[in-house]
Amino acid sequence: MRESGEPESGEPQSGEPDRWPGAGGPPFDPERFRREGRVVIDWIADYWASLPAHPVLPDVEPGEIAARLPAAAPETPESLAAVLGDLERIIVPGLTHWQHPGFFAYFPANASGPSILGELLSAGLGIQGMLWTTSPAATELEGIVVDWLRQLLGLPDRFGLGGDGGGMIQDSASSGLLCCLVAARERAAASGTGQCVVYASADAHSSVVKGAKIAGFPPAAIRRLDTDSAGRLRPDLLEATMRDDAAAGRVPCFVVATVGTTARGAIDPVAAIGTIARRYGTWLHVDAAWAGTAAICPELRPMIVDGVELADSWGTNPHKSMLVNFDCHCLWIASRHTLARALTTKPDYLRTAVGDTGAVVDYSDWQVPLGRRFRALKLWMVLRMIGGEALRQRVRDQVAWTAEFADFVAADPAFEILSPPSLALVTFALRAGDEATAELLARVNRAGSVFLSHARVGGRYAIRLAVGGTLTSRADVLGAWGVIAAAAGDPVLVSKARGRPAEER
Repeated sequence: MRESGEPESGEPQSGEPDRWPGAGGPPFDPERFRREGRVVIDWIADYWASLPAHPVLPDVEPGEIAARLPAAAPETPESLAAVLGDLERIIVPGLTHWQHPGFFAYFPANASGPSILGELLSAGLGIQGMLWTTSPAATELEGIVVDWLRQLLGLPDRFGLGGDGGGMIQDSASSGLLCCLVAARERAAASGTGQCVVYASADAHSSVVKGAKIAGFPPAAIRRLDTDSAGRLRPDLLEATMRDDAAAGRVPCFVVATVGTTARGAIDPVAAIGTIARRYGTWLHVDAAWAGTAAICPELRPMIVDGVELADSWGTNPHKSMLVNFDCHCLWIASRHTLARALTTKPDYLRTAVGDTGAVVDYSDWQVPLGRRFRALKLWMVLRMIGGEALRQRVRDQVAWTAEFADFVAADPAFEILSPPSLALVTFALRAGDEATAELLARVNRAGSVFLSHARVGGRYAIRLAVGGTLTSRADVLGAWGVIAAAAGDPVLVSKARGRPAEER
């Protein structure tokens, strides 16, 4: 970021207009864009370099940021320097810094240089890829790059190019699940007249209930089933519930198997669930939003893709921990025609000669909105400029660092592990109980150097540590334990986390 006293390089130079696009000027001025673009790129680079110095969470009160902003838009243009100045003074101090190396809350939404550049190129090209005809290269690149990822993950050919299935990029896992839910409802409605029913574990993501509500399922048709002691959906309970529903004239329509639940990273037994779903003709959707990308590592793949051959749809988020910035959800479908039939509403003005032949994919038929951003560019650039080998090593490192962190927690008699590490997620608590654990989490987050979140695990209030940030290192993960131990009042464990005995400090 610009140091005090430096010239404001975003200001127009002498003799140049200070209006953008300017009175009677062009809507796009290549030379001005080139100059100001360099300033913005420098600003972003400086922001990333300065991240460790920021507190992860902002120290602001509700309404404080809004009170510092004008109540109405300006009538006359302002300079880039003025805008960036307000960005630094007003906006940045009110941000939660998701790219901070101490961000361990929720699941990550990380980014990388190649991905940011891909996003910039997408915006610069300014295409709207709703149909193959509206940008053939956007459609065909998406098909290819999503298939590259399918192969890296070890997903079956039935989801690949050239058959009945296929893959696409949605904005989020919630949108992908909703589209599959609508397709399942339409398929079930074509073969039965009873009330369609949706099934998921009690620990499945909230998008299941939200998507079912949007798709028109009444609350009584949504089954949130109890889990086993490890937080996994119980196949015996699922089968019994489906059997009872079918006997009562209801239609088992859609079941979600979660690979990596939010609370504790539990992995449902997909193969057993898929076998039951097949018996009832039920659509099986595998929500692998967080954990799915770890399948790029062959040693982790079996537990993540087990049973995938029984799935009707399978989705994961490269924007969580694969260095592709939000938003980028990859969804694979076993029958693209089933999905398209449920979602297509093609008026005459959107029909094209090539589209009517069925020789191309119009991805707008696979999603809720009509319009489509060129998201494939950033995934393409990450896969090309970073490569599978480096992405695999990142996953392995994060899994190892999480296990090391869990060892520190387990060694402290004041703490207990509530669920063992699942990939790069671990949950833990103070033995003193929920109130003490909640107060500890509040103290840790107030300290500013790390940010963790909470969940309920087996009825207990748990602290979650999710590793996956772009800039996060082993030192940051172990440093997080130092902050936690300090907040809990344990100087011996603090010193261990920092690498030296207490007596040497």
